[in-house]
Amino acid sequence: MLDGIKRIEVVANCASGSVGRTAPAEVEQILSDLGLTANIRTPEIGGIADSLRDAVKTNPDLLVVLAGDGTARAAAELCGPGGPLIAPLAGGTMNMLPHAVYGLRSWQEALALALTTGEERMIGGGEVDGHRFMVAAILGAPALWAPAREAARFLKPRRALRSARLALGRAFSGRLRYILDGGPREKAEALIFLCPLTSKELHEDEVALEAAALDVTDAAAAVLLGFHALRGDWRNSPNVEVERCQIARVWAARGIPALLDGEPVRLKSLTDIRYVPNIARVLALPREAE
Repeated sequence: MLDGIKRIEVVANCASGSVGRTAPAEVEQILSDLGLTANIRTPEIGGIADSLRDAVKTNPDLLVVLAGDGTARAAAELCGPGGPLIAPLAGGTMNMLPHAVYGLRSWQEALALALTTGEERMIGGGEVDGHRFMVAAILGAPALWAPAREAARFLKPRRALRSARLALGRAFSGRLRYILDGGPREKAEALIFLCPLTSKELHEDEVALEAAALDVTDAAAAVLLGFHALRGDWRNSPNVEVERCQIARVWAARGIPALLDGEPVRLKSLTDIRYVPNIARVLALPREAE
């Protein structure tokens, strides 16, 4: 276990199906077995952001986040490279960041291993419109499929159908123009930027983002593109072009819908995406253990 970890804050989204109401007691037991204690916060869905801010204000040695990728991203923005160490545990739907840091382990096993064998690691990623991301950014029409996915996940078929119709109706109404690292001007239906931590093509220490441009030609392809992008298997989509870049300029006729680590945001109609080497400090497993 890292020396100096004494004050621990935990923010757990118990409303998530992959977390559950027993999570606080399980966290407490894991910490107790190691002679540690923590202040455990279990906010309702609408109070997660406030709970994170309150936890960071206490300036803990370690902030444990048991929630989705979006909550881990928010914690990284609040902590920054000079703030508390973060342990992002798998408590969401896709869990791309926790799986990249801890492997395909349960959050219980990941927490115990991180506290006993973990090491501090600075994580790089991307930045756009003042927001940072450590997993991926999806820009364009596929980001509009996020509400449909969430409504379906929470068994709200009417809302899912309305959201799907909206996404399909806008699939071809806002094509993106972009330039990668000062190169030629290109256009695409959607852009995906993957961080080194989660890209299969980049080494974790590379100072670049993996940029993929995706295009579609008809409604059926738009549906596939939207769900491939949200599920993370967009490489199976047709017409995918992949490059590396450190900075990208993207523009459209109006504001650009986007997903940053799974969280929906609305970007300006002209924006830059750039690689940032130092986003936050993470309590990660030794590389050979991942």
